[in-house]
Amino acid sequence: MNKLLPILTVVVAIMVVWYAAAVGMNKKWALDQAERAGISLSTGALISDTWSQDRPRLPAPHQVVAELWKSTGGMVIKGKPFSKRSLIFHGWITLSATLAGFVIGTSAGILLAVGIVHNKAMDMSVMPWAIASQTIPILAIAPMIIVVLNSIGVQGLIPKAIISAYLSFFPVVVGMVKGLRSPDHMQLDLLRTYNASGSETFWKLRLPSSMPYLFTSLKIGMAASLVGAIVGELPTGAIRGLGARMLTGSYYGQTIQIWSALFAAAILAATLVGIISLIERRMLKRMGAA
Repeated sequence: MNKLLPILTVVVAIMVVWYAAAVGMNKKWALDQAERAGISLSTGALISDTWSQDRPRLPAPHQVVAELWKSTGGMVIKGKPFSKRSLIFHGWITLSATLAGFVIGTSAGILLAVGIVHNKAMDMSVMPWAIASQTIPILAIAPMIIVVLNSIGVQGLIPKAIISAYLSFFPVVVGMVKGLRSPDHMQLDLLRTYNASGSETFWKLRLPSSMPYLFTSLKIGMAASLVGAIVGELPTGAIRGLGARMLTGSYYGQTIQIWSALFAAAILAATLVGIISLIERRMLKRMGAA
């Protein structure tokens, strides 16, 4: 209970601010409609109206929750979980690109990190380029990647996966390099005393020592990969995926739809990061590190 109380306090504070902001941002429409109808709204009626508009500037929390349920659980009850109006369908499309990009980015990041740690030339050449690559805004490079790949007939999942990999590989590179270099000189000298080879030093010392760093970077990489998948859906005018759902909502002024897609993405990211955390705890426990 002591751990839950601070969390609940923050959640309640966010809800209070959110509901108050919804009144402030949506009251102009309510007052304009009342003026046109020649009626006067009481404070209670004004608040009720601002929390129940079909196309509010800022939807109230219960409107977002209702839309989430309607487009997930409601679709399951109707037997249409993969309908084009279902967030389960759109979430699956985004999840596929996220996981593909995460696997590509993580694999590339780990391989680059190993090369950087064991090869001074790569350390001097590759690492600066890896850092420089992250200075390019993803919103600028995503359309370029999609256009180039479309010109050679590559469409669908692969362009989004490449954009996801672009965002996810960097934290893995940095975290893995830090982890592989975490053993101190005494530990390395001890293995040299035992006449351990470079590969034995890597497998028995460097790699186990890097696990906490790796899992931390994997959590960041997973969240970044999801962002990359959503960003990859925006410039294409896609009709499938959480990014496409947000885009469609912006076209038609469906702010509740936009917010429900945003929350679906946040829930998806939290779930994926939670799975990595679970794997981390079990693996480190087996290694005796936690």
